[in-house]
Amino acid sequence: MNKTVNQYGSWAVVTGASDGIGKAFAQAIAANGMNVFLVARTKGQLDELSVELALRYKVKTAVIVADLSIMEGVDAVLDHTKESDVGLYVGAAGFGTSGDFIDTSIESELNMVDLNCKSIVKHAQVYAQRFKKRGSGGIILLSSLVGFQGTPRASNYAATKAFVQTLAEGLHVELKPHKIDVLAVAPGPVKSGFADRANMIMANTDSPQIVAQHALKRLGKCFTTRPGFLGKLLGYSLSMTPRWGRVQILTRVMGDMTKHNVHSGTRQHEAG
Repeated sequence: MNKTVNQYGSWAVVTGASDGIGKAFAQAIAANGMNVFLVARTKGQLDELSVELALRYKVKTAVIVADLSIMEGVDAVLDHTKESDVGLYVGAAGFGTSGDFIDTSIESELNMVDLNCKSIVKHAQVYAQRFKKRGSGGIILLSSLVGFQGTPRASNYAATKAFVQTLAEGLHVELKPHKIDVLAVAPGPVKSGFADRANMIMANTDSPQIVAQHALKRLGKCFTTRPGFLGKLLGYSLSMTPRWGRVQILTRVMGDMTKHNVHSGTRQHEAG
């Protein structure tokens, strides 16, 4: 799959690369022959992944330890990568919460907006400007099944993913004339540690590897993709239902996944 290298350059930037979907993207991209900037807050996990990718796929890797919920961390990534031939950006860093919004920590909820939305906006714009100058590029943004309607007991998280989905759809059209491909990836439940750390129980999940591999194949071919069997099944089933009906369905789904923590407060999980 060296087409990825030829089309998008020699380096990719993957945020949230220490775990879950971000890690799977880094592995899949390296398997395609691209060098990878690995971005997350956890240096130990990034160092291990860096060595693994370099040895297995004979690519170059670089670790960037940064907290993308603050602008200093967002800018650090842009600064560290400005001299390299970066042609692909994957914004996989983010976290979610579960529980009743009225009982959550407002600091946590605002921090989630900063990470899931604000960091994506700046990275997407700056990398798009760089890709325009180099003549091509690719941007992959992580949306979600819950981003297409309100989702009780994950209300703010779903809202951040709705923001990402809408942003990607608009950028897909805007940036196409500049030979920049933009893709929104909207998976369903994924086995990535998200459920455990967010104190949610998911009976069935797709794997992070399926999400990453499918997304790379679809980049440049559509503006939104629903990877994995569950992502497709749930996504297309919900798409046939009126929005108010989708909200009711997700109310029941989230109720089942979080009923055990009704009295235990809200938990959060951060990817990277």
